[in-house]
Amino acid sequence: MKLRLIALVLALSAFGAGAQTVYKSTMPDGKVVYGEKPVPGAQKVDTLEPPPTTTGVTAVTPEEKARAEMNAKQKATSSTRSREADDARQQLQKAEAARDAGKEPLPTERMGRAGGGTRLTEEYFVRQKSLEDAVSAARKRVEETGR
Repeated sequence: MKLRLIALVLALSAFGAGAQTVYKSTMPDGKVVYGEKPVPGAQKVDTLEPPPTTTGVTAVTPEEKARAEMNAKQKATSSTRSREADDARQQLQKAEAARDAGKEPLPTERMGRAGGGTRLTEEYFVRQKSLEDAVSAARKRVEETGR
């Protein structure tokens, strides 16, 4: 019986527009009665106010606003990091492609030898070193942005 009454009170309080005051009447024998008006002869009567309606537009609390701003900042930061990581991977691919394409000596990077044949000049090795340094730098940037 009590469960039915409690369910009735909850059902009544669920209607925002029709919400009204509910009375809890405690009878002399300890029985509790819920109703729209107090029960005559009740030993004790308590007034239960309906909860405030939650329909319509509600004000945003400062805590909710701060939480929303923090989420927006985290999302923006995450998006920025993702773009930086993608850019770093693209730069690494370009640097590796340039290194692979630069393996072949340029015409000015060969020098003839007195006994015949050719040898690579110092410029070739400097160029190879700079290409390899570019790949290393790009790889380091990928590692840093991948964290």
